[in-house]
Amino acid sequence: MFYTDIRKGNVIKMDGELYLVLWSQNHKPGKGGAVMRTRLKNIIRGTVMEKTFRGSDSFEEAYVEKRSAQLLYKESDNSFVFMDNESFDQHHIPSEVLGEDQKYLKDEMICTLHIYDGEVILVEAPMFVELEITETDPGLKGDTVSGGTKPATLETGATVLVPLFVQKGEKIKVDTRDDRYIERVK
Repeated sequence: MFYTDIRKGNVIKMDGELYLVLWSQNHKPGKGGAVMRTRLKNIIRGTVMEKTFRGSDSFEEAYVEKRSAQLLYKESDNSFVFMDNESFDQHHIPSEVLGEDQKYLKDEMICTLHIYDGEVILVEAPMFVELEITETDPGLKGDTVSGGTKPATLETGATVLVPLFVQKGEKIKVDTRDDRYIERVK
């Protein structure tokens, strides 16, 4: 595989380990050949690193199958049970595989399973989730235009920063990629 084929969302294999491409940018400096700047996440360890690929660098693209699956329930041993939406097979996935995304998961949510060599290596939560606020400080009159934020705990236990006017019991839309409040949901 050539370095120019690297795209966000690809999974590549380097030095015997799998990496998810979080970001990539083709760069042509004033002198020398073009390079591909990337930000890679080690799928097993969860570490993130930046790497620049040149024309002579070698790696292989890992064939990863993506399957849509519904979260059925969380087991007592902190593993999650997902049902494949096409084959109806159930996958018992340890919480370590889910990583940070597990803080947004609730029953019946549709996620994407990344399967490599018959094993689930990554679970991708939906890009946006709608969750109810279970705890936050009360807002004060006039807080709608001040532009400040406050922490809010969601029904799944995740904590995000929300505008001061958002209250307990309201549903909000959250971007799971960067833990950012998007809007209130009616």
